[in-house]
Amino acid sequence: MSTGPILVVGLGCQRGCPASTLRAMLDQTLLAHGIELSGVGALASIDLKQDEPGLLELAEQLKLPLTCFNAGQLSSYQARLSHRSEIAFERTGCYGIAESAALALADRLGTTPATLLIPRQKGPGVTLALAVTA
Repeated sequence: MSTGPILVVGLGCQRGCPASTLRAMLDQTLLAHGIELSGVGALASIDLKQDEPGLLELAEQLKLPLTCFNAGQLSSYQARLSHRSEIAFERTGCYGIAESAALALADRLGTTPATLLIPRQKGPGVTLALAVTA
């Protein structure tokens, strides 16, 4: 059992987004915040992306589990988001996939309520957020 904080990366992406783009965004974001990739414990997204090849390939590369949540599960995190996207809501039924998914999985894995360590970062066809819990 891990004694340190649990870090969860939440990811949203456009269809067909390659793993290399997701990985570059992840590496760049972690580097900018001084966080080691080895500290990340899990990846999260929305169930609409559970078959997304780039996400699955990234999870495989990193040897990390990818957990997907449905829009109903993610929408309960709306009040805790730093950014609400109307476009995301129209397309998915939740206001922010990356932040909501990161918070949802960190809440599930941890013993304390999760907080956003890195709010939504936007790259080419990718959104990413990092939640932490103890």
